[in-house]
Amino acid sequence: MATKSMTNHPDAESIAGETPGISGSRWLALVVLCAGFLMIILDQTIVNVALPSIQNDLGFSQSSLAWVINAYLIAFGGLLLLAGRLGDLIGRKRIFLAGLAVFTSASFLCGISVNPEMLVAARFVQGLGGAMTSSVILGMIVTLFPEPQVRVRAIGVYSFVASAGAAIGLLAGGVLTEAISWHWIFFVNLPIGIATAALAVRLLASERGSGLGEGADVPGAVLVTAALMLGVYTIVEAADYGWGSLHTLGFGSVAFGLLTAFVARQASAANPLLPLRVFRSRNVSGANLAQAFMMGGFFGMFFLGALYMQRVLGYGPTDVGLAFLPVAVVIGTLSLGFSERLNTRFGARTVLLLGLSLGVLGLSLLTRAPTDAAYIIDILPATTLLGVGAGLSFPALMTLAMSGATPSDSGLASGLVNTTQQVGGALGLSILATLATTRTDGMLADGVGDASALTSGYHLAFGVGAGFVAAAIALAATVLRRETAAQAETKDANAIEAASTVSLLRHWHRDWVHGPVRAQHSEGRPEGSPCGLRQGDC
Repeated sequence: MATKSMTNHPDAESIAGETPGISGSRWLALVVLCAGFLMIILDQTIVNVALPSIQNDLGFSQSSLAWVINAYLIAFGGLLLLAGRLGDLIGRKRIFLAGLAVFTSASFLCGISVNPEMLVAARFVQGLGGAMTSSVILGMIVTLFPEPQVRVRAIGVYSFVASAGAAIGLLAGGVLTEAISWHWIFFVNLPIGIATAALAVRLLASERGSGLGEGADVPGAVLVTAALMLGVYTIVEAADYGWGSLHTLGFGSVAFGLLTAFVARQASAANPLLPLRVFRSRNVSGANLAQAFMMGGFFGMFFLGALYMQRVLGYGPTDVGLAFLPVAVVIGTLSLGFSERLNTRFGARTVLLLGLSLGVLGLSLLTRAPTDAAYIIDILPATTLLGVGAGLSFPALMTLAMSGATPSDSGLASGLVNTTQQVGGALGLSILATLATTRTDGMLADGVGDASALTSGYHLAFGVGAGFVAAAIALAATVLRRETAAQAETKDANAIEAASTVSLLRHWHRDWVHGPVRAQHSEGRPEGSPCGLRQGDC
């Protein structure tokens, strides 16, 4: 009976079915997964250097231009948890392939866009495809590489691809925009997506999933996505309507109401998209909050820094890509093992505090960049500090977030980290872009020159971004616990889960193996007992 139960368990079946089939080609399968992830990461950075060209060609305002980024990020962040849940239910390979199809098709629509509305809508669909694709990749890697040491190596490759994708995106975006047109920054996804899908069909093992009978919290996904979209819209439009206007306050209240409804839904849903129990861990909650603030500062730097270099300093798209290259190179170098060694030697919390402090220093230096800045003196030191800060902070945050998660919540905790990364970046970018626009418009109205007005707006945004990262430091210092304390917290939670499991098995053995006892309990079971045992045992 035990053997049969184990065989019928969806997770056991998928693992048993996948391992023999991919043992000889799992590294090729890893290459396929990383190729799909590379396309997603590349797209997140390749757009940055083309923004001025897109603005001039399609007629975006400076504040609405942020929607080229936000439409993608909000769809990505808002649907990431649901996409991962669907992967558990119907199979990760199916979601991966479906995501590739959606992302590649939307990339074509982005490339042929003829007005702002079409591009923003296509970017939203791109975000949906990106969420479907990337949400299942890490889970598939863990299944492919069950051995701990080999798994660490595979995840290291995965992390390096993220950094390499950022570097390639910055350079490719500049080269394609300058040599051909901005349309090709989206068309480049077509051959990558088609080739990756063709290889994935052959190399990735299929899995059945646990079935749709367990349900997916679609209403929760709709609520949180609508709340985030409306919240970002409110912030972006505040530059035109004013922060105290009826428009801003009204839409902001609706967004807050939707977010409140999402939380209430998660507290009452049978299979919530985001079970609220995960926030009981200080490290899970603190790390996600810290990451949201950190991404608000770091991501805004890429977006507004690219505009500053092009609109104030007169850089071409390729020049912007080369200017940001040190950031990606430093992050990639640190991800190849240096961060892991530092975390092991000094502790992730200490490394995180150092990385965030370097990020604040880098953003503070950008607030002093003049209208005629020299790259070596005014830009390179700041971008290098930001690269080192990000390279140290990201792995440390991931370690801390996962150190406080119980085994039953580890997948959820990983998805939550990815979600707050995307949502924090989108909301932070909206705030910074709006503040920069408001400052610039005010100075232009006072008769200040274009370059000085733009620079002043960017300085304000960089300063507020530094404040976001400083808030992350405060959270890390006061909320986050050292890994040993978090592991002790997890051990206690595991003990509770183990005790519950032992109790459940004991009653199962007594009630179902020994027939007479089962009959007695069946007769005495309170009506409405949800699991077939006594009410207290459930």
